[in-house]
Amino acid sequence: MRIIDKLSCALSLPAAYRLFSRLVGAQKSWRIYMADYVKPAVGEIVLDIGCGPAEILNYLPKVDYTGLDISPEYILSAQKRFEGKGRFFCTDVGMATIEREQATFNLVLATGVVHHLDDERAKKLFTLARLALRPGGRLITYDGCYVPEQSGIARWLLSKDRGKFVRRPEDYIGLASKCFSKVEPNVRHDLLHMPYTHLILRCSN
Repeated sequence: MRIIDKLSCALSLPAAYRLFSRLVGAQKSWRIYMADYVKPAVGEIVLDIGCGPAEILNYLPKVDYTGLDISPEYILSAQKRFEGKGRFFCTDVGMATIEREQATFNLVLATGVVHHLDDERAKKLFTLARLALRPGGRLITYDGCYVPEQSGIARWLLSKDRGKFVRRPEDYIGLASKCFSKVEPNVRHDLLHMPYTHLILRCSN
């Protein structure tokens, strides 16, 4: 098994995921992401699609939090570490339903998720987010992306990402625009300790 494949398998374990995140500088990334783009407010009702082990709760103020993830291991870890700080459900984005909670969330997050989804499942994520948000709410996404000006190292690292659907900014924007009338793209090359390119979308109607 190649080193990249071994690393990918290891990252499915919550403890390994947290360690790797620290090594690549994810704490800096979280702080910038929160302060400049998410801008969470105390008391907001938050839906986190693809929440992983819910590390984002370390950076959110006191909110009403619901996390969804397909990994039982990640959800179990989140439930143990953040007991009393939110609800956590193991579900696939294509199966998740919020029929009883439509138009109730101020904020929907999809942090490092869309590049793991093919176009059909990505459309389901954006549709779910649109249905979940109340008027004036916003969706924030955060993913690796390919751009012409990025370094060769960044492009190589992106090609080895666990997510197999890393796209160009215009491709992410096209998917989001099917559900949201306002999509604000932000490309960043400076969020990790290693060369990497991220696209952050702020989506609203």
